[in-house]
Amino acid sequence: QVQLVESGGGLVQAGGSLRLSCAASRSIFSINVMRWYRQAPGKQREFVGAITSSGTTNYADSVKGRFTIYRDYAKNTVYLQMNSLKPEDTGVYYCNAAVSLEYWGQGTQVTVSS
Repeated sequence: QVQLVESGGGLVQAGGSLRLSCAASRSIFSINVMRWYRQAPGKQREFVGAITSSGTTNYADSVKGRFTIYRDYAKNTVYLQMNSLKPEDTGVYYCNAAVSLEYWGQGTQVTVSS
């Protein structure tokens, strides 16, 4: 089992930045892919971005050029750097880890005021 804990959410004004963290209970070197999702109030959960064990990243069109995912193997942590935040980025952000099964963190709230 992989346990994931997200942190770093909060309240920020439009145009500001936040860095979210996803701390894993085991080495992220052994995790095939780690993904970020978000869910806005009244909407379905949507894909934000992903990073593979080889370091390849991909992002949803809505965040491309503003968000960056990177890893710190020594800390067993994946980060989501969010810049130029917009009110529509508001939601609960979840970390997902895919091995033989998929595991989810509890989420961290991001609120972007206009």
